Amino acid sequence: MSGHSKWATTKHKKAVIDAKRAKAFAKYIKTIEVAARLGGPDMSGNPALDLAVSKAKKNSVPNDNIDRAIKRGAGLTGEAIEYTEITYEARGPQGSALLIECLTENRNRAAADVRLAVTRNGGSMADQGSVSYLFTRKGVVSLPKNGLSEDDVLMAVLDAGAEEVKDSGDNWVIYSDPSDLQAMRDALNEAGIEYDTDEAEFVPSMEVELDADAARKFVRLVDALEDLDDVQNVYTNADMSEEVMAALEAD
Repeated sequence: MSGHSKWATTKHKKAVIDAKRAKAFAKYIKTIEVAARLGGPDMSGNPALDLAVSKAKKNSVPNDNIDRAIKRGAGLTGEAIEYTEITYEARGPQGSALLIECLTENRNRAAADVRLAVTRNGGSMADQGSVSYLFTRKGVVSLPKNGLSEDDVLMAVLDAGAEEVKDSGDNWVIYSDPSDLQAMRDALNEAGIEYDTDEAEFVPSMEVELDADAARKFVRLVDALEDLDDVQNVYTNADMSEEVMAALEAD
């Protein structure tokens, strides 16, 4: 689940120690395989692979798994892997919007699984373009506050292309053009500031706040989608107040 409402940040923290770790590993592995297939196994000459490996290591994917994924993707094991990127659009409770990114070797399976997960959990599939216009592709870096002020963060990343810094509870979230993500990483590393996540994401232009009943349905919908092997990312414009989040946690 991507997006940086307070709820999304809380959900990300839970995911770090969640039972879905193996599922997350599989998604990092798939990204490595695709990067190796497109640009070869040499990380020094394949920036996409270098970044994919860096993210996998940062999220504790074992080195042996990473090495096997590089070899498999580059065709060094004799296995032929052909993944297709597909984005589906859907509507959730209270008119919330979802973009569902898939990476699959079986387009028909992915389409059927996504449709089933959406319709069984109170959502509906949307026509192409009817949801995506609500989102803009951005570079997004999330970092723990750790006593840092907004000015501290801005000073570190402003010259690297940062467009905005937002307060997200315990975290600061920095937005930039996706092409400036590497410069943002470099600037934060140079300033000695640790960050949790750094991704190119679809960011909503406006958010839809859900009431408690709609939020429960929405969480079930997103969980069902994220459980699918072909789904890499789910982006949404849904948000939840602290009161609604407290009600969910009390269930």
